Amino acid sequence: MPSLMRNIFATAGLAVSVALMSGPGLADMPVTYKDEGRALFHLSVPDFWTVRAGGGRSLTAPGSEEARLINRVIGLTPVTEDGIWMGFISPHGVTNYQGALEYLRGVGPFLVENAEVQERKRISVGGLPAARLTGSGSRDGKAVHFTAVVVDLPRDRVAISVVVMEAGVDPDLVSDVNAVFASFRAVR
Repeated sequence: MPSLMRNIFATAGLAVSVALMSGPGLADMPVTYKDEGRALFHLSVPDFWTVRAGGGRSLTAPGSEEARLINRVIGLTPVTEDGIWMGFISPHGVTNYQGALEYLRGVGPFLVENAEVQERKRISVGGLPAARLTGSGSRDGKAVHFTAVVVDLPRDRVAISVVVMEAGVDPDLVSDVNAVFASFRAVR
C-alpha cells in the first residue's frame, strides 16, 4: 500500500488519497471527539504524531470583519516533519453535506489561501457516507495541497476533516493519514 500511495501522491499531486480500507487501522493512540459531554466519533493516531485539542472560540478570517464561532478542533501533526496538518471538527448546526461545504467556505481562508478545488468525490468513511474534496492553494507563502472530508454522522451531525500538506513533504506520511481515516468510527 505505501508504494501505491507514493504513486498517487507523485502522479496526481494530491495531498491525500483517502484509502478507506475495512478492518483495524494501523494507528496506535485512540482519540475520542466529544461535544457537550457526548462522544461523536473515535479515531486512532499513529505513533510519532502529536494531538492537540482546542475548545470553542471566535475567529475572524484574513480580509474579513465577520467573526465566526469555531467548535472544538482536534489537530494532528507528525513529530518528525513540519508541513503537514490534519484536523477534525464537528460544528454545531451543520447537519449535512451542503451545510459542511458552507462551513468550509467560511473557515477555508484560515487553512488555505487561494484554494482551488480540483476533485469532488463521494466515498465511505468508517462505513458511513462521506465526500472528499481535493485541491491546492497556498499557506504562509508556500504551495500546499489539501483534502477535506465530510462524514455524515448519526443524529444530524457531520464530522469534517481537513488535511493540509506542503508540496515536497515526505509522501510516506500519506500512509499515516490514511491509517487515521481507516480507523475512524462514529459513536452510534
